[in-house]
Amino acid sequence: MNKHPYILKAEDIKELIPAMGYCYASDMITIDGLKVGYMHRESREDDDDSGWRFYSGHETDEYVNDEHHFMMFDLNYIANIDPDIIPYLKNRTGAELERVEGTDKFQPI
Repeated sequence: MNKHPYILKAEDIKELIPAMGYCYASDMITIDGLKVGYMHRESREDDDDSGWRFYSGHETDEYVNDEHHFMMFDLNYIANIDPDIIPYLKNRTGAELERVEGTDKFQPI
C-alpha cells in the first residue's frame, strides 16, 4: 500500500505526451503540488530513464540529500502535474532550465 498521498490519482492522469520513460521528481512537486521550478536532464541510468530530474526550486541542500524525498515517475505523470514542462522535454542531455518567475516559461541556466 502506498503511504504517500500523491497529488494526482491514476484515474486523473491524461496522456499528454508519448511514452518517454521515467524521471525523478521531488516530493514538493508530487505530494505538495508545487510547480516545477528547475529541471535538468542528465545521462540515462538505463534504457527506460528519460534523464529528466524535476525540483520545485524550494528544496534545501538537506532536503535534496535525503533520497526519500525523490521518487521515480513516468514522465507523463509530471507533465500532468505541470504541463508547462512539455515544450522543453526534447532538450538534450545536459539541459538545465529554470522557470521564469511568474510565467509558464523556462530559460536555460
